[in-house]
Amino acid sequence: MKKPILLLLATAAAAILPEAKVCAQEAPCHHKILRYKTWQQTPATAWNLSIDTPTGGKLRYLGAEHSTDTSHSQFQIIKENWEALHPTIAFFEGPDRGIAATEQETISQLGESGYVRYLAKASGIKTRSLEPGPQEEVDYLLSLEKFTPEQVKLFFILREASRLRERKGMNEEEIKEAIAQLLPKADQLIPALAGVLPDTASLQPAFEKYWARQGEWWQAPAHWFDPLKDGKETGGNFTNEINTHSSDFRNLHMYRILTEAVQQGERVLAVVGRNHVPMQAEAIRCELE
Repeated sequence: MKKPILLLLATAAAAILPEAKVCAQEAPCHHKILRYKTWQQTPATAWNLSIDTPTGGKLRYLGAEHSTDTSHSQFQIIKENWEALHPTIAFFEGPDRGIAATEQETISQLGESGYVRYLAKASGIKTRSLEPGPQEEVDYLLSLEKFTPEQVKLFFILREASRLRERKGMNEEEIKEAIAQLLPKADQLIPALAGVLPDTASLQPAFEKYWARQGEWWQAPAHWFDPLKDGKETGGNFTNEINTHSSDFRNLHMYRILTEAVQQGERVLAVVGRNHVPMQAEAIRCELE
């Protein structure tokens, strides 16, 4: 009987994430996932990974910059890999925010993740997010016993507000409206945080508790959410650290679902923020080669 995905993730987390409050036997390939606290970019860092297995499964794992610039060369690279591989399944980072009417509109509105979904729909193949379930991720973060439910929920809200401001160009009113619509949906998806910071009126007092005299909650700067930076240096306090642990957990999940798909004989094309690829590469090679 196949183990539930959360149990598989917990088993692997025990091997590579010392903070995980789980007990499980270690698996050799999991050790090879690099962690954000120790990983460093070098001139030799490879942002893409290509593997063909003897059983017919294939992987083209492309590390991308988060961009909505239609002239960015990465979109041509994605398309060339797509046409060469003829994937049977495509993976994208983040939630499924749909696609736009045209290729160019999709890129300009939804970036590389939207472009993957656009190509998949045009080819008639299935897609899947690279993300773990929201409840799984929150359960992991709370299991570390480092962060309160309020801090975890505030992290996700502020990070989304930062994304809407920086990448979508939204103003204060638009961000607050978007977050107001998001909060009840989040409570349904993540029961562990339901009732915590229930509405936008609760956000500013919570924000001021941790960042007194630093503006308003919707102005949280993007560098507070960089998993490679120290919150003491950025001023993000706990937000950088939460994102570091979150990104480690997400790397584990991505590694698992990608290798499972390839082992099942799928031709897999996946596009993700580029740091994830070199951090997972050796573990994926270990599992597939």
